[in-house]
Amino acid sequence: MNVQTKFSEAASSLLSSASSLFIDNEFRAPKTGEGSPIKVENPATLEALLTLAPLTTADVDDAVAAARDAFDNGPWPGLPATERARLMFKLADLMERDAGLLAELETLDNGMPTVLSNHMALPLSIEILRYYAGWPTKLDGRTIPATPGAANGAPTLTYTRREAVGVVAAITPWNFPLGMAILKLGPALAAGCTVVFKPSELTPLTAMHLARLIAEAGFPEGVVNVVIGEGSIVGAHLANHPHVDKISFTGSTEVGKSILGAARGNLKRVSLELGGKSPVVVFADADLEQAIPGAAMATFLLQGQNCMAGTRLFIEKPIYETMMAGIEQVAKGLKLGDPFAMDTMVGPLISKAQQDRVASYVVSGVEQGAELVTGGNRQGPGHFFEPTLFSNTSADMRIVQEEIFGPVISAQVFDDASDLKALARRVNDTQYGLSGSVWTKDLSKAHGMAHLIRSGQVAINCHGAVDVNVPFGGMKQSGWGREYGEAALDGYLETKAITAVF
Repeated sequence: MNVQTKFSEAASSLLSSASSLFIDNEFRAPKTGEGSPIKVENPATLEALLTLAPLTTADVDDAVAAARDAFDNGPWPGLPATERARLMFKLADLMERDAGLLAELETLDNGMPTVLSNHMALPLSIEILRYYAGWPTKLDGRTIPATPGAANGAPTLTYTRREAVGVVAAITPWNFPLGMAILKLGPALAAGCTVVFKPSELTPLTAMHLARLIAEAGFPEGVVNVVIGEGSIVGAHLANHPHVDKISFTGSTEVGKSILGAARGNLKRVSLELGGKSPVVVFADADLEQAIPGAAMATFLLQGQNCMAGTRLFIEKPIYETMMAGIEQVAKGLKLGDPFAMDTMVGPLISKAQQDRVASYVVSGVEQGAELVTGGNRQGPGHFFEPTLFSNTSADMRIVQEEIFGPVISAQVFDDASDLKALARRVNDTQYGLSGSVWTKDLSKAHGMAHLIRSGQVAINCHGAVDVNVPFGGMKQSGWGREYGEAALDGYLETKAITAVF
């Protein structure tokens, strides 16, 4: 496989001056690190991009102290709403100005195909930030016609305020680096919170340039601080930190549970967007010209490194063979290779460890009796893995129950479309409940099935129908709280009731 590294002058400049610590609008040299240096590689070529000094817990303390001081003593929480909005719009404008560089950085350290980083990741990230930039002027309270007993019958005025929760630790994964950053920063900043942002140490490049843009936009010092380090050191210390008021985490369910334990110390507010094993349910009357590519890309988009990936495929018996043949054709037709090539649709997985993980699940599927229809192989020299389709799977298989986070579809057949509740029991037979989709021309069946699926987001005749103003989040062990839309703001705001006697 011919894969070439491409560096613009701007990207080379960032790589040569990178630091793992951004506090009070400037990059700093960290103290003597705990642990190994952070080595960032290009997953498509295995080329080393940069090495960052590891952070200590003392570095994290410094970042939290800056955010704490900016919240308690700085201008940000009390800044006029129009001024907070202006700075956020300015940041969005700067991101748009540097969209080409940000897309390049996203592809370099994540492996995201450039067609997606340029035409999906960057436009969506900018749109999300602009959406939340419009909210500071709309965070209003209510007046309540209350008669509190404490007033002893005197006239009163009772009203509510929406106030920022405080210092937020935002911890994001490596699969959609810039978009995840903005999903945390957007509502936090709109609410008036200050932030310590920890991106994945595997994909820090766009976070580092975003930090530069935050300083350039003129945000007050300490409002956004960036710490890049290992989750076991930096993330764990943030989760335990007594001066952090809220954790916003996106990642695995296992780590999410550990964050809940750490948050007990000062009863931090916690929002969690965790794992998924989303169902795709295709009825016999579905439009197969839509359903076949839709079901395929529900998993293969972003190499399957996508929490809402539709990896559990349920197909009604009369169209099972046709659907499977169609998805096999799509899988074989997707170009896997150089993520900077405009016709590449499948880039590398993020790391050797992730490639090994996906390969082990393929072996497990075969050993447990699933039929490997296509794919299942590694490709090199980077961390590539072929789009993979399994047939004849069952609910007791690991490839059906566990989140693989790779381009692997597990298909099952159903033959009684009239009993939606029975079908829903199969569809919901998982610990996860993040996303899902239903494909049919029958609106009654479509909405009936969508209502029965235990997921925070369900689409009809498409998959992964996210938009900036549509709430997204999980049921069951897929998380707490919502991202996107007005609902995301609730996690960064406290409601205070005030009563005055007059």
